[in-house]
Amino acid sequence: MSKSTTKFSVSNMNLYYGDFHALKNVNLNMNNNEITAFIGPSGCGKSTLLKSLNRMNDLVEGCKITGDIRLDGVDIYKDIELTRLRKDVGMVFQKPNPFPMSIYDNIAYGPRTHGIKKKAELDEIVETSLKQASIWNEVKDRLKKSALGMSGGQQQRLCIARALAVKPQVILMDEPTSALDPISTMKIEELCEELKSDYTIIMVTHNMQQATRISDKTAFFLHGEVVEYGNTQELFSMPKDKRTEDYITGRFG
Repeated sequence: MSKSTTKFSVSNMNLYYGDFHALKNVNLNMNNNEITAFIGPSGCGKSTLLKSLNRMNDLVEGCKITGDIRLDGVDIYKDIELTRLRKDVGMVFQKPNPFPMSIYDNIAYGPRTHGIKKKAELDEIVETSLKQASIWNEVKDRLKKSALGMSGGQQQRLCIARALAVKPQVILMDEPTSALDPISTMKIEELCEELKSDYTIIMVTHNMQQATRISDKTAFFLHGEVVEYGNTQELFSMPKDKRTEDYITGRFG
């Protein structure tokens, strides 16, 4: 895939929770094989937009969306079946959430639900996914043990491996390192850098240093609007909007 192709495009999108206008006229193109970071103060719409990209907001009562969101040019609300969308667009949450089952079964869960039953095939998927998530060497001798016995940082990499097991195109990450210590955080960041050669990664982060370290593009959100969006280094070194500058220099937020 060439670098510049758009993976996700969001056009004139508005999102309402009942009467509350949570996202206002959002327009963003997120590219293949890049890491896009969403930054901004709490409650500004970052996670709301992230969850709209795989339609997790469908589960919220009173949620209404106008405008459109397209994955590879296809409207995700009209033309993609939900199970297909969730397979193509994986999600990793703020708190690691391994299933209460073995490490192996955590990874095999998704492929099994998509019809893969052969043990040899599952074995291969489990190993490949854990290797991609840089955790194979730590867990290969205890695949049958409960995933709940792993450390927080290992659990989060397991959740990334679980997302990779169904061969998605995009990985959404909602503050994936906010519950982790610095060393685990560094491992996840290194992992993201490795994964972007094969995937598109879209990440909400409260950690601006994290955005500058690993993202290619950054969108700054405020009160449900995208104030500024562009190359990360430019946005942080020469913000075009005074509100972006105030936020990244710590004047508010």
